[in-house]
Amino acid sequence: MAYPSIPYSIPELSPEEMIIKSKEYFDWIDKRRTVRDFSDKAVPLEVVENCIRSASTAPSGAHKQPWTFCLISNPEIKRQIRHEAEQEEYKSYHGRMTREWLEDLAPLGTDWKKEFLEIAPYIIVVFKRVYELKDAKQQNNYYVQESVGLACGFLLTALYNAGLVALTHTPSPMNFLSSILNRPANERPFLLIPVGYPSKEARVPDIKRKELQEIIVHFP
Repeated sequence: MAYPSIPYSIPELSPEEMIIKSKEYFDWIDKRRTVRDFSDKAVPLEVVENCIRSASTAPSGAHKQPWTFCLISNPEIKRQIRHEAEQEEYKSYHGRMTREWLEDLAPLGTDWKKEFLEIAPYIIVVFKRVYELKDAKQQNNYYVQESVGLACGFLLTALYNAGLVALTHTPSPMNFLSSILNRPANERPFLLIPVGYPSKEARVPDIKRKELQEIIVHFP
């Protein structure tokens, strides 16, 4: 059965207005950075919940919305997550990663220590729902990886718009998150995101983004 249709429109802008707005948006989003130095200053819960609601507006395969966002502020759970994440990261930095991988990471100054997982007031763990269970039967979700990836992009933008910083963390393997958070078998860990304000001493690497001609290919 098809969804009922409803009218839809957006404000029509002149080409000049579109150019201005698109440039303003780029100038704003270009300042977003991954941050590892967090403050423990409290963040209003409603702010983070609104950002997660914004993430849930992302498009998804067959509108299945195959995501779960676990919002964690409990200090003991954050401590457990840090402990398990650091164990996996230590193994990665001391044997799992190739020399080339470690050399690529070296300029960014990262290591296996993840103290920010306890300092940041919130951790959002995003799970992808590979299928649904209804009446004890599995129902397929579609394009799950792509759909959840889009939702995470929406989430990072919403957090930045709200005046917060975040870090995308993928300790591998991440199965420990399912155990700690007691998630069902149809959910798999996708991304671990500490969220909060930057510390007063926060610093980020002075990196540059690729130029437009390096990322776009025109076919006029």
